[in-house]
Amino acid sequence: DPAPHHAVALDDALARVAEVARAHDRVRAIGETGMDLFRTGPRGEAVQREAFRAHVALAKELGLALQIHDRDAHAQVIDVLLADGAPERTVFHCYSGDEEMAALAAEHGWFLSFAGPVTYPRNDHLRGALRAVPLELVLVETDAPYLPPHPYRGQPNAPYVAAHTVRAMADVLERPLDEVCRALSATSERVYGTW
Repeated sequence: DPAPHHAVALDDALARVAEVARAHDRVRAIGETGMDLFRTGPRGEAVQREAFRAHVALAKELGLALQIHDRDAHAQVIDVLLADGAPERTVFHCYSGDEEMAALAAEHGWFLSFAGPVTYPRNDHLRGALRAVPLELVLVETDAPYLPPHPYRGQPNAPYVAAHTVRAMADVLERPLDEVCRALSATSERVYGTW
């Protein structure tokens, strides 16, 4: 028998997350959580689903945002959110879905956070997704050190290059840059509060 990958049981880990979140008012979200099926077999998928469901429940219990990691698991993540009921502030971190998924997210008031890949020439599906949701449901991020915007692709990502992503998003939306910046700032405060 191989040694277990994690030395802490899920219930104990969740109790610790809840303890930290309750003790620190600067904790604004549960996550990054979700499902990543990139190199995951059926057993791993089942374990991830159980952990994700527990995080969804914890975010609702604590009144915190839910920050979702979704890699090659769009249908599975949506299935959990619809079956269990998503927290009021549910954010798809580094959104990677298409326009149809974005429209579904918008119907439920879920937030889509875009990173550098929205600027890559081949990612028309991300630009379509961005256009498919109200600006009030859009966020921007860096996901440092990965996923920088063009022209920084291949270099480490950092917050200073988010400006390139925001400019590209404004162009895609055909909206003035200052309007997009104000909306992103207001949405960030609505989701995560002020500091």
